[in-house]
Amino acid sequence: MQSATPSPSETETAVTATVVEHHRLRHDLAVVRLECDDAIVDFRPGQYVDVAVPQRPTLPRRLSPALPPSLDGKLEFHVRTVPGGWVSGAIVADTQPGDVWQIGAARGGDLHIDDTGRIVIMVAGGTGLAPLRSLILDTARHPDPPRTFLFTGARNPRDLYAADMLMLLSEALPWLTVVPVVETLEIPDIPDPWFDRIAPRIDELGPDPDELLEGSVDEVVTSYGAFGDHQVLVCGPAAMVRTTAQRLIETGTPVENIRYDPY
Repeated sequence: MQSATPSPSETETAVTATVVEHHRLRHDLAVVRLECDDAIVDFRPGQYVDVAVPQRPTLPRRLSPALPPSLDGKLEFHVRTVPGGWVSGAIVADTQPGDVWQIGAARGGDLHIDDTGRIVIMVAGGTGLAPLRSLILDTARHPDPPRTFLFTGARNPRDLYAADMLMLLSEALPWLTVVPVVETLEIPDIPDPWFDRIAPRIDELGPDPDELLEGSVDEVVTSYGAFGDHQVLVCGPAAMVRTTAQRLIETGTPVENIRYDPY
């Protein structure tokens, strides 16, 4: 059975990038940083690219850069393993500095912030945070950023993998408010040595447990009512995006205000 997506190496626009850092933050999640070798990946914040990794070169995976474009060709991706995911599992467990990735042309673009100045509502599920972080960092470069609220959802507090980074961002950017949401406040009994290794730093820099909102991220966001004159950006697993978009519409948010990439 062939992949529905051609390998980036089969396209004229493929770019190679070399892994310079691989940080495993949870048993099922890693942050990978790369530097482009020759040409630079041409993309806009919020877009996604097809990548092929040496561990599974014929099985490209769509990933969204977590950093805005830079002149020095730096890239960052957040990857969580999925059940039966040969590619995601290999990226999280087996990626090494020096690995060379093939990266295809950027696609998408529905996930963007326009120049109307309207308040921005961001809804992130899991590693759907990555392109929204790219948009936040890009927006910070502009002289008059719009007021932005980032709802970041996870299964439990341990799954808020970027909580410390987001708290630092919200302190540095007065126009940004981060709202962490968890489905349950209970931490699973299953040990996670990667989390345990960095837990002290997260406890110091992460959100106050008393400030965590409990519930599914779609329920929490829509509990604030309709977003009639806002830009609403949604990114995460496909089921979460569909559910959130539907609930937003049902609670009165105009469909034209809701943006997501249907991939």
